[in-house]
Amino acid sequence: MMKTYVVENGVQASETIRNLEVQGFTKDDIYLFAHDTTRSEHLTENTDTNNIGLKEEGLFDKMANAFRSRGDELRARMTSLGVPETEAMRLEEELDEGKVVIVTQ
Repeated sequence: MMKTYVVENGVQASETIRNLEVQGFTKDDIYLFAHDTTRSEHLTENTDTNNIGLKEEGLFDKMANAFRSRGDELRARMTSLGVPETEAMRLEEELDEGKVVIVTQ
C-alpha cells in the first residue's frame, strides 16, 4: 500500500525512513523528493533511498522529463509511483515550500 509523508528537513526524513524500515519497508520501497535537484540527490544518497528509474517511469516519461519544468517532472515521477494526480499536485506545493516528500510502495 502506497503512503506519502511530508517532512520539514533531512533530519526528519531520516527519522521517517528509519520508522518505515521498522514497519517492514525496505530502502527499495522508499522514494524521497525535494524540489532542488542537488538537495534531492544529497538526501537520497545520505538516506540510501531508491531512485526513480526507467522501471518506475517508463521510457516515454523518462524522455519527457528532460523537457519538463522541475515541478512537472516531480509530479510525473510521483504519479509513476501510483500517487494520484491531485495528491501529486498538493505534494509538489509542499516541495515548493522547501519541504521533503517521502513515498513508499
